[in-house]
Amino acid sequence: MSTEGKPVSASRITIAQLMQPQHSNSAGSVHGGWIMKLVDEAGALACMRHANRRVVTVAVDQMMFRQPIHVGDLVILTAEVSYCGRTSMEAEVHVVAENPITGEQTHTNTAYVVYVALDEEGKPTPVPPLILENEAQRRRWEQAKQRQAFRLQQREQASQEIS
Repeated sequence: MSTEGKPVSASRITIAQLMQPQHSNSAGSVHGGWIMKLVDEAGALACMRHANRRVVTVAVDQMMFRQPIHVGDLVILTAEVSYCGRTSMEAEVHVVAENPITGEQTHTNTAYVVYVALDEEGKPTPVPPLILENEAQRRRWEQAKQRQAFRLQQREQASQEIS
């Protein structure tokens, strides 16, 4: 692995997919699980771009849907790395539903997903540092550090409850 950092913008990806009837529930809204799958794929791709490695999902922070997504909507997911630890990365994924006829867009949710980079043997491996390019990214980095500290605290509490 290169010890050189990589800018946030190098990890940015966009995925767009038209929501079809097979993605919906009986009310005509898209299943939340389908959107969660797309969020996981977008986040993983951003982290793979950053690490130049395979990644696995470690944690998904709370995901709340602000607006429904309907059959016929174009779902646009934009993801980029927002934080890096030694082997882990957090991706921020924005989800927008767009009416492809009118172009009207609705922000439906933002999710934060954590991944770990893997080497050829499937073991965690170090990732390049993240180069923050602007003040918004620096603020997001600080917020991500707090989320990561909270996740680690929860993991520690859970392991104590098990033992």
